[in-house]
Amino acid sequence: MEVQHIVIIGGGTAGWLAANHIGKAAQLLPNVKVTLIESPDIPTIGVGEGTVPAIKQSLQSFGIRETDFIRDCDVSFKQSIKFCNWLDKHKHGDNNSYHHLFDVPSPLGTDLTPHWLNQFAKQPNAIPAYSEMVSPQHFICEALKAPKLITTPEYGGKVSYAYHLNAAKFAKLLASNATSKFGVTHLKANVLDADLDNEGNLTELKTDKLGNLAFDFFIDCSGFESILLAKKLQVPFVDKSKQLFVNKAIVAQVPITEEHAIPPYTIATAHQAGWVWDIALPERRGTGFVYSDNHMSASQAEQKFNHYLGGKLDSLPHREIPMKVGYREKFWFKNCVALGLAQGFLEPIEATSILLTDFAASYLAKRLPQTMAQMPALSERFNDTMTYAWERVVEFAKLHYCISDRVDADFWIDNRNPESIPASLKQKMMLWQNFSPLTDDLFSRFEVFNIDNYLYVLYGMKYRTQDAVNSDSYNQLALKQVAQIQNIGQGLAAELPEHRDLLNKINQFGLKTI
Repeated sequence: MEVQHIVIIGGGTAGWLAANHIGKAAQLLPNVKVTLIESPDIPTIGVGEGTVPAIKQSLQSFGIRETDFIRDCDVSFKQSIKFCNWLDKHKHGDNNSYHHLFDVPSPLGTDLTPHWLNQFAKQPNAIPAYSEMVSPQHFICEALKAPKLITTPEYGGKVSYAYHLNAAKFAKLLASNATSKFGVTHLKANVLDADLDNEGNLTELKTDKLGNLAFDFFIDCSGFESILLAKKLQVPFVDKSKQLFVNKAIVAQVPITEEHAIPPYTIATAHQAGWVWDIALPERRGTGFVYSDNHMSASQAEQKFNHYLGGKLDSLPHREIPMKVGYREKFWFKNCVALGLAQGFLEPIEATSILLTDFAASYLAKRLPQTMAQMPALSERFNDTMTYAWERVVEFAKLHYCISDRVDADFWIDNRNPESIPASLKQKMMLWQNFSPLTDDLFSRFEVFNIDNYLYVLYGMKYRTQDAVNSDSYNQLALKQVAQIQNIGQGLAAELPEHRDLLNKINQFGLKTI
């Protein structure tokens, strides 16, 4: 049996990212149609507003102009995540923040990590932060500068970057693009149930407004509810709450004006039982207080979030979002694939939600089944790949907690309990006590985070790796390149425009097309 009609259940960022990836791929397949069914009654979660640089490749492939994207989605540029207070304040004082930058460390050709480790061993509280020593982008971020000029072509930059965005507006832009360019049919109805054939495959959707609709291949983007994969097909959930403890978020949007500077990075500020995200768009800050309700009560969380917001929480619309931490045992079962929150959810540290959705949708689009007979082999490969990816995200998120030296609350102490640390991460950490990370330490091309990401987090949090034995010639070259990086960074910080000024110019004049 041929696969001729593909349906995506659910809109939002996940559904419409899938619609663009799959709609574009389906154009090359004769007789294949793609339909997206969106509920008119269920609002999107609307808090996944941070991205990573890989999103640029997807937007370009969809044919979306960067100027239109920036104008239509209230976009600001993101070059880093700045982590604040993730270390013990009594030990580190004011030296308690670091950047997880998007540019590669040590760009001049010599790995400066051994040099930083030796300097750190000699004077741990006096040397520059790891990101400052190894990357010019540190200086750009600290100066609150944009990553490009108004004359820089679309999707190009002086340094690597991603975006902060209005998730609801992003979904609308993706919807318009998928329907106009890739012929995706957009229907509005609530999916109430589905029918199965004798082999357990989905055959029809039962809707409230459009009756029964038959399809061949089903993509579940229905969010936490996971109407098809979880509810109808009963695919079990893999709980990760014993490794990642945060399971609640209070979210609020804070209006800002033209007078407010826009940091070109996400701010992630740790507290006693979790952390706060703070994402600045041109007209508002998206904020969220993420916490473990096993370590902090709801009333305590509201009180601390209110303090972070300067006593303004009661005057702002806000809501609490429960987070069921984990993922589905299988992401593709029978003739159904889940994407986005229907796959699973982990706390939004490192902007993993859109990252995993975009990765999975792109991967699926490259291997769309053309017949039912192809599905067993394709689904096995997809499930293996996505399970590997989710496990690596669990590990990378956990890394931020288990290497913290905070002792002020049980949350941080519990996170260092070896029983809560994934075995594969423990192996890496034991290795990295003696040797700084190398690309060879990661085994798969499906790594979600590469070695650069680990370097920024490990040494941003002052992980104790044994000193390297460096030659005199290496030390001289390292000192020279550290000075060059500082000069380049300070030069770029002087050359590049203020972040808000560039956004205003893009809205007025647009970026140069390639």
